[in-house]
Amino acid sequence: MHSLMKMKTLFFFTVLCFFMILACKAQKTKKLLKAEWLIGTWEIKTSKGEIYESWNKNSNMEFNGKSYRFGGRDTLVLETIRLIEESDGIFYIPIVKNQNKGLPIRFNAKTFTEDSLLFENQKHDFPQYISYAKITKDSLVAKISGTINGEIRSQTFKMRRVN
Repeated sequence: MHSLMKMKTLFFFTVLCFFMILACKAQKTKKLLKAEWLIGTWEIKTSKGEIYESWNKNSNMEFNGKSYRFGGRDTLVLETIRLIEESDGIFYIPIVKNQNKGLPIRFNAKTFTEDSLLFENQKHDFPQYISYAKITKDSLVAKISGTINGEIRSQTFKMRRVN
């Protein structure tokens, strides 16, 4: 009878640990989900034509994005982006065509709310900051900023949802 009680206690403890691990994982994934408003396709009108930025939800821990433009019949990808949640934070990881030898750059999330995202990498040449601000469900403003040769620079991109 005593060993049966130990087995029941061990079983109960194992089940309890399992549910605690699940609860921790569920809590962990909630941070990235704050940025679900980014999912979709956004259009930026520039003097050189339209640029699009599309975001997909790969999982609760990773979103994938890309910016591109149309050139005749071709789609020209300008940048691919991973937005990922890891145990030590949330990271914006772009690979920009013809920059940084095609290698990814990691930007750490400094602000991550339901309507504002700010990423930072002080070691990057430019930009050191990348931000997204939700204006409405169908509009947002993205901004890259930092310093070049000691001068503060920034570019702002007003986007509207097209899908």
